[in-house]
Formats: sequence, structure tokens, C-alpha cells
Amino acid sequence: MLDVGLPPPIPPVRASGSWDQTAHLLLWVRTGSACVRLADHPEFRLAAGEGVWIPADVGNSWTVVTEPGTVVFPLLTHPSIAAGALSEPRRFVIPDGWQDWLIQHFNLRITPLTGHGYSQDVLADLLRGAGRRPPGTSPRAVDPPALPRAGGAREVANELLRNPALALTVTEWAARVMSSPRTLLRDFRADTGLTFEQWRLRCRLNAAVDHLAAGYGGDHVAARVGFASRNGFTRAFKQQFGSTPYEFSRALSAHQADLSRATAARQADDLVRMVREGQAAPELLPATRTASHSNDVHVLCWAYRGRGYLHIGDRRYEWGRGVATWIPAGVEHVTGVHENSICLPLGDAGTGDLRLTEPLQAQFSPAWDDYLLFCSVSARTPVRPDGYNPSHVLDLFSDHVAAQRALSVPMPADPRARAVAMDYLRRIGTSGGSGPEVPADVQRAFREQTGMSVARWCYAARMRIARDLLAGGAKPVAVARRVGYAHLPTFSAAFSRLHGLSPREYQQRETKKP
Repeated sequence: MLDVGLPPPIPPVRASGSWDQTAHLLLWVRTGSACVRLADHPEFRLAAGEGVWIPADVGNSWTVVTEPGTVVFPLLTHPSIAAGALSEPRRFVIPDGWQDWLIQHFNLRITPLTGHGYSQDVLADLLRGAGRRPPGTSPRAVDPPALPRAGGAREVANELLRNPALALTVTEWAARVMSSPRTLLRDFRADTGLTFEQWRLRCRLNAAVDHLAAGYGGDHVAARVGFASRNGFTRAFKQQFGSTPYEFSRALSAHQADLSRATAARQADDLVRMVREGQAAPELLPATRTASHSNDVHVLCWAYRGRGYLHIGDRRYEWGRGVATWIPAGVEHVTGVHENSICLPLGDAGTGDLRLTEPLQAQFSPAWDDYLLFCSVSARTPVRPDGYNPSHVLDLFSDHVAAQRALSVPMPADPRARAVAMDYLRRIGTSGGSGPEVPADVQRAFREQTGMSVARWCYAARMRIARDLLAGGAKPVAVARRVGYAHLPTFSAAFSRLHGLSPREYQQRETKKP
């Protein structure tokens, strides 16, 4: 496992946009200070441990400005939470013990963890007719539509989940995610079994359920989720769920006593108590896990608190507090965390940026907590620095990633020869960098299967790592040590023989590329 040094500084952030969400915003500062500005409202200046509650119907634009070293969390809450109880923006102080609870709920809004929803479980039972359907009949499924795996289609799906009322055409969506209309339509059908129009309709109807549960009327809900008329909304809702929005609202009211201890109600009470009264925090959420799924990019997850695990096939990878794990793209897997544990996503990397066939792990000390929390917020919300590059997390792993990329050097297929190659990659820089002593039959396998002797193969691997580190901005003297050269002139001579450029000239050329 890779050990990582000290964290870089946290840069300032200035983020702004239109307020087009259907959920309330709970924004709080973990460390540092921030200023929140809303249209037609006084600005809120927040210090560490302070937050602001912003109801969904307030204003139509927002701006968040932070000082260097600040970590600020935006938590979009379920529309039913505190509906009507907190109708105006208000500042509050986060009581002791609430920070991790809030971070866990932020986590559940940005990751596919299951096991603790807001109100969906209760509403699903209601719409399925729990307690009043005839014996032997099957419930109607109201689960949210499956997300497409392809990058552009998934980006569109995530945006629609955040704001189902967006009325862009397929052509406009395609331009927005730098795809083509045909590709976008194909990816939705292939990955979800639904056409784009069917998927968007399902998304809007599921959002409508949430708004009806929050007490909004049919006209309001129809407009909120993107229907042009109430009649069209009513027809679509009844076709999907077997009842009109009005009938659903009446049934929900009749069952309200039974729903009083549901998850959504408990969380609404918890949030209102925190904002209004500052009471002690509830317990963290119980153990939870994802369904089996795969990603089209490598995903980096970090254990902020407690312990977690990753299942790939019949292999199980455990991680403890502070461990960050790259999950390879295209691999079916399940991730989970144990009770009172939190594991956050830090970012993604494309398959062209990182060659990864097995999980890659690194250990971060508690000194990294604030910086990595900042990375998680930047990766999954609009509150991020200007020019944010989601692949910047690769810089934290530049040394280890360089070794992974060295696998692009032709690898021998013979098991013994491959074991020698992998062992050499692991210990470059710790044993003088010289080629390993290997038996004659292994030498022969290298020559036959890679076209290189063992010594030549080791030289090629060292230069592959050196190129990556130089392109990433590492100083030539540090690169020389990393790839096993005791002296910079010796490394420079070896590098120049292969590339026709000195390490510094190569670095200058690569860093000038767009």
C-alpha cells in the first residue's frame, strides 16, 4: 500500500449558478470561512461550525465565496424535510457531534449507497398498496430508474435527477455533454432498457411522488417536475401508479399516523432541531452497501471514518480509516461500510489516464482529512475552484500511477518471468535500480516474449516511470532517485540516450502541451 506525504493547500472557491433545485439547501462550514449570497436576501458570512438553511423557494441565484483553507459542504435535502417548518433562510451553529452526521447525509446524496433512504421506502409501500392489496398480488414497482453507465448518458441522467423539470431536447443534451444525439439515445436504451423519453418520464414521476408527499398541490408539482399541464401530469401519474395525484395525496394523509416514525419524518425532526435548538446529534447511519454495479471510469473512494470493504468476484478488499481505494472501471463490484463508518468518493479517472486492472490503495494520515473532504465536495458538487480538473486526484498518486503505467511496457506471459517483472516494478528505487538476477530460462522467456533482455526491459520500465513523473512536474533529481539512480548526471545521460532530450528539456516540452 502506498504511503502519501503531506497535503497541498486548499485553494479558495468562488462558485455561482441559478437556483433551479427542488430541494432545500443546508450549507455549512467545517473549517475556514465562507460568504453565501442570495438574490434579494442579505449575505451570510459563516465561520467554522456555522451553517445556513436555504429553502427551495427562496431566490433564483446563489454565490458561495470561500477563503483559502476552507471546507464547505452543500447538502441538498429531500423536498419533504422540514416542509413549511423553516420557510426563510436562517443562520445556525452546528452543535458538537453533528458534523459527521451531516457528512454522512451528504455522502448518501452523492453515492449509490442503499439501506437508509429519506422517504422512498415508505412511499413505495404506500403506492404498492401495502396492507390493502389482495393476497397473492404483486406490488407495483416505483423504484427510481436505473442509471445508464456510459459517461454522457450518465451525466444527463444525474442532471435530470437533480432537476427533472429541465426541458432540453436530445440534441441540446447531446451538445451539453459533448456527445451525439444518436449515441445518447443508444446508451440510454442499452444501459437502462428504456428510451430517453421513458427514462425522463419515470424520473419526473418519482420526483412528483416526493413533492406530493411534501404537501404540494398537483399544479405546483406538475410545474416543478416538468409537465406542461396538470392534465398531462395526472394521466402519466395514474398510468404509472394506478391512482391520480389527488388520490395519492389523500391516501398519504390517511396513513400519516402510521408514517410518523418513517425515516423522512425522523430526519426532518432531526434537522429542524439542529437548526432551531442545537440539540445533541442522532446516531450515525447503520452499515450500508451498494448494489452490484460497474463504472465506466476508475473511482477513488476514501474511508473518512471507520471501516469498509470492496467485493470483486470472490475477492474481498478491506479498508480502514484513512485508506483510499481506486476501484477499476468496467468491473462488477459491491462496496460497503460497517456501522458508524463513512466512505466518500474523491474523484474519477478515465481509462486513458490510468491503467488499472486491480484495486490500488493508499494510506492517508488524519492531516489529510480537510483536503480530502474538499476533494470530495469539489468532485460531486458545483462548489469547486475555477478550472477544476476532476482528474487532479491522480496527482496524489503520481508515483504509484507511474508504476502502474509501466505495465504498458511489453510484459512477458510466462508466469515466472511476469513475477520477476512485477517484483522489479514494486522495488524500483529501493534496490539501486539494477536488473534482477534471474535464471537462464527466465532470461530466455523475456527475450522471446518481449523482444528484450531482462536488463533492457528494466531500463525501458524505469524510463516509462521517469517520463510520467517528469510530465507530472516532479523535479529531475527526485525522479532520478525514484527510478534507482544515485546521481542526477547518470540518470540524465541514460534518459538522453533513449529520448534525445535531457530530463529537463523533456519536462518543459510536455508541460507546454495543451
